[in-house]
Amino acid sequence: MDFLLGISRAIDSVQERFGKALSWLILFAVLVSSINAIIRFAFNISSNAWLELQWYLFGAVFLLGAGYTLLKGEHIKIDIVNSHLPRTLRNWIELFGHIFFLGSFCVVIIWLGTPFFLRSFAEKEYSSSAGGLIVWPAKLMIPVGFAILLIQGVSEFIKRVAIMQGKIPDPHEGARGHGVEG
Repeated sequence: MDFLLGISRAIDSVQERFGKALSWLILFAVLVSSINAIIRFAFNISSNAWLELQWYLFGAVFLLGAGYTLLKGEHIKIDIVNSHLPRTLRNWIELFGHIFFLGSFCVVIIWLGTPFFLRSFAEKEYSSSAGGLIVWPAKLMIPVGFAILLIQGVSEFIKRVAIMQGKIPDPHEGARGHGVEG
């Protein structure tokens, strides 16, 4: 288990740095949006490329940041129900969810998203909008983002097993509310 926890710590460390670096894309997207709006209203000049760049940046933050969100425990959960369950049952639900929902969903999206990207890359696909950008970078973010999420899911699974074995404390226990302990 110590070896697996070392892998988990390495994944978490990379994810932490990547997530913080990714946050700069939000600033860049806001700047692109602001500059585009100023130019459009001040000079009556616009380009679809600027609008698409905004969408690409927000898409990158959303897709590539999903693993960071999972690391921080900020993903959507049904805590109203979950907080009233015994800790042991919550742990088993977490493990089940990581394998059968998160893991399988990520694998399916990677499996289907990769040919979606490869076809776009091979065809040198461009946006159908006048002056639009190439499309394959946006499509590449789909399998890459879900691969990052899957890797973080593996880390979370390792940590959950270690928590169940009493090897590490639950980092999210204080944030769960007033649940029934068990």
